[in-house]
Amino acid sequence: MCLGIPGEIVEILTDRPDLARVDVCGVKRAINIGLLEDEELSAGDWVLIHVGFAMSKIDEREAKAALEFLEGIGQAYAEELAALSESNIT
Repeated sequence: MCLGIPGEIVEILTDRPDLARVDVCGVKRAINIGLLEDEELSAGDWVLIHVGFAMSKIDEREAKAALEFLEGIGQAYAEELAALSESNIT
């Protein structure tokens, strides 16, 4: 199963403007934001992440609803968080 998970941007990396550090339920990782180059992104914004790439910018209400849903489905969400925590995009 492939899921998009919401993450909050903590910072946009100054030396790599195509990367941002995001927080997904306490897991902080760098993700690629290059697909959203036409969006204005900054710390505090929420994005939908799939396989290390930000796919879309979402609002906080939508992010919270998605997180509640994902927590409710259990195992698939846990596997996606585990995959995110093991990823390393540099």
